[in-house]
Amino acid sequence: MRRLIRVLVIDDSAFNRVSLGKMLERISEVEIVGYASDGEIGLRKTLELKPDLITLDLEMPKMGGFSMLRLIMQSCPTPVIVISAQSGEGDVFRALELGAIDFVAKPSRPISSEFYSIEDDLARKVRDFATCSPGQFRLHKSFIEDDLKSECSTIHYSHPRSHSPRVVVVGASTGGPPALHHFFSSFNVPPALGFAVSQHMPPGFTRSFADRLNDHSVFNVTEAVHGDVVRSGHVYICPGGRNMVFSRVSGEVKIQIVTPPDKQIYTPSVDVLFESAAVVYGPEVLGLILTGMGNDGAAGTRAIKKFGGRVIAEAEESCVVYGMPKEAVATGCVGQVVPLAGLRDEILRCC
Repeated sequence: MRRLIRVLVIDDSAFNRVSLGKMLERISEVEIVGYASDGEIGLRKTLELKPDLITLDLEMPKMGGFSMLRLIMQSCPTPVIVISAQSGEGDVFRALELGAIDFVAKPSRPISSEFYSIEDDLARKVRDFATCSPGQFRLHKSFIEDDLKSECSTIHYSHPRSHSPRVVVVGASTGGPPALHHFFSSFNVPPALGFAVSQHMPPGFTRSFADRLNDHSVFNVTEAVHGDVVRSGHVYICPGGRNMVFSRVSGEVKIQIVTPPDKQIYTPSVDVLFESAAVVYGPEVLGLILTGMGNDGAAGTRAIKKFGGRVIAEAEESCVVYGMPKEAVATGCVGQVVPLAGLRDEILRCC
């Protein structure tokens, strides 16, 4: 069941506020409860109106988006979708680390009809949000620190272990960037494994995201390129808006970057990555499903189990939103459920 979403729009541009309002009004699940032209007004209206969802511009007078995010998460935790220019990749990832649940990339040309090109992406993310229960989001900006302090319990299911993995394929969506940052930065020494990541993200952001992970981990993290050979100690991030698959050539496994079909909703696709890894690696693949909305990864989880591999799902207690891991667990093909802080040790045990 979809629920009615009360939305507060915060943007210092009158053109953007009007345009966002028109786009949101065309979403049947949305009721716009207010507008704000700067962070101070936005914070006051957040406390007064208690919206279900906020759309937030980061560059505003008086109180910028980052300051507002910090105050919202401390005083009135509310799901926030950042509306950011494609030139502001670093700002987007900082906002996600501060507690924003997702972002929509707006065109770089201000005050033009191109702004409406974000409508489909915005509508999909709002509708995905509408399918979630109000208590399903973990909105504390310190969720990683909270997780580190908690007992890292692991739930094991009755799936036997038989092979050590050669590759770990990772799928994530909402809440994924900070979770991936924490996961990869937790290793002191890279294990003898290659990692391939499908994080739902639009074009133009994944290279900056890979650079950010590379700067804060012991891994060699890159945006994947067609023809890359999968090597231990490397992390390959699927380019935004594309799919990543594997092929075996002369004894080596290589990455192919392919264009998704028009009907595909989520890109990069977790299912496509997992299914390809299952075929190429068989029992030597380990799948990892992290936080995210939707069911991308469920079909891939079945494929990995079918070909003899294993899948670990992130536990609900550390997920920003327990959607993708929940759907994966529901397949009956997940071997373990582990909170974020315990994933590194579980990966090392699997090796």
